[in-house]
Amino acid sequence: GTCGIGHTRWATHGEPSQVNAHPNVSGNCEKSGSGTVESEVVGVHNGIIENYMPLKEELLQKGYHFKSETDTEVLVNLIQYILDTQKINFSEAVRYALNEVYGAYAITVMHKDYPGVLVVGRLGSPLAIGLGDKEYFIASDASPFVEFTKEAVYLEDGHMATISLEKGVDIRSIKENERIEPAIQELKVS
Repeated sequence: GTCGIGHTRWATHGEPSQVNAHPNVSGNCEKSGSGTVESEVVGVHNGIIENYMPLKEELLQKGYHFKSETDTEVLVNLIQYILDTQKINFSEAVRYALNEVYGAYAITVMHKDYPGVLVVGRLGSPLAIGLGDKEYFIASDASPFVEFTKEAVYLEDGHMATISLEKGVDIRSIKENERIEPAIQELKVS
């Protein structure tokens, strides 16, 4: 593959176990009686979604099923639900979902129908985007990717970005969807 996500995590919800390991996936729901569908949204998350339990209860009532105890699985299923019920694209669905959650997060999500696209968002947890030569890196800080690039964008609280090789980095405010010009910083560390 040419696009992927992974995450090492501390357990904020649920014990450290295989079933609670990131990435978490959506698609554990019934669609018009056709049975369980394949996973569509995949995500990793650092932080805590404080209102995950009422969101989970609402999604359970709508036919979504959960394999893990994580708040991250609730978030990816919320994104899936928004995609299933509204005529909007993946980035917009992520933005809508992030407007429904509160807590602290740095998230990265992918969708099977949007190959090569990562959507990231930040509130209260750090998130850096490394700008390489025909490649991008996402991490909590620059240290994991400093050997590959000397340029980074640090997302501000309340910002999200859609990232692809084709279109680059599109940063927007989560609340108003205003486009934000990226502030590229040169990394001084080695």
